[in-house]
Amino acid sequence: MVILLKQNPDQQQFDNLLTWLRGLGLTVHVNEGDKQTILGLVGNTSAVDIDLIEQLDIVEDVKRLTEPFKDVNRKFHPSDSVIRISDSVSVGGGSFHLIAGPCSVESEEQICGIAMQVKASGATLLRGGAFKPRTSPYAFQGLHADGIRLLLEAKQISGLPIVTEIMDLSQLNLFEDVDVIQVGARNMQNFTLLRELGKIRKPILLKRGLANTIQELLMSAEYIAAGGNENIILCERGVRTFETATRNTLDLSAIPVIKKLSHLPVIIDPSHATGVSSLVKPMALAAAAAGADGLIIEVHNDPQHALCDGAQSLTPEAFDDAAKAIRAILPYAQKYENGIPV
Repeated sequence: MVILLKQNPDQQQFDNLLTWLRGLGLTVHVNEGDKQTILGLVGNTSAVDIDLIEQLDIVEDVKRLTEPFKDVNRKFHPSDSVIRISDSVSVGGGSFHLIAGPCSVESEEQICGIAMQVKASGATLLRGGAFKPRTSPYAFQGLHADGIRLLLEAKQISGLPIVTEIMDLSQLNLFEDVDVIQVGARNMQNFTLLRELGKIRKPILLKRGLANTIQELLMSAEYIAAGGNENIILCERGVRTFETATRNTLDLSAIPVIKKLSHLPVIIDPSHATGVSSLVKPMALAAAAAGADGLIIEVHNDPQHALCDGAQSLTPEAFDDAAKAIRAILPYAQKYENGIPV
């Protein structure tokens, strides 16, 4: 349920309303905008007397939500969320960020070298896998704790905040100094993990599952937000269809759909979506033009000998070329106002 208040509500009436609602066992999210204050109610709202609330002098309107997600719903939070990563990097609210780096961390020389190269090309965050969920148990599974250690070295050298994927709750203590924790497609509905990530305040990059709907993605984000952590960045990385020409099918319509439904920023992963390095740049350009808040792109210094996903990785030179093209079209990209294309 959402309660829209009139401009400049009487403070005493406002406080009395909050006290009464919380007395009903409801969680009340207060969103104070420039022109209007919105109260988002989470919990069993069946006991709420809508007619009584509508008669209050400070209330303009009361609406029940038809969507099952609440905290991440734009009706609760009309303005775009801005997720602060570091003093110089915040995702959402009209900014655009490039997250780049190898699929997996392989060595100190590799990750530190790539970090400096992608930074020179305009990347503002460094990605790299320390724990790798692989289809085959015999494939390279990552360097684990050593991988995170090397990422932190690359962060110290380059100054780039780091993004890396968690696979299991038992690993959480290793992520204390990681700037953004990534939840991969296979873990999108690992609700136990999502609940625990809701208890921390670290930014979470949540990827859409291989065969999940947008509503299911938002419900997974709701698990995190319901725990108190609203620092969530959504990521569209393609879904599995009957098409075999690409690794997955990139759903670029997810950008305007998510922006209409949710206040959370959404970025695009053209690397996992296509699985083919030559397709990464055109899909990255399309995503930027459609109004994405950023891109996460795999970059490897020697893709032919990469231990993981070399076929979809750009060389540093190819990434530099793509980054220049992306920056050139950003002034003409689709803009949104409260989730509506303008």
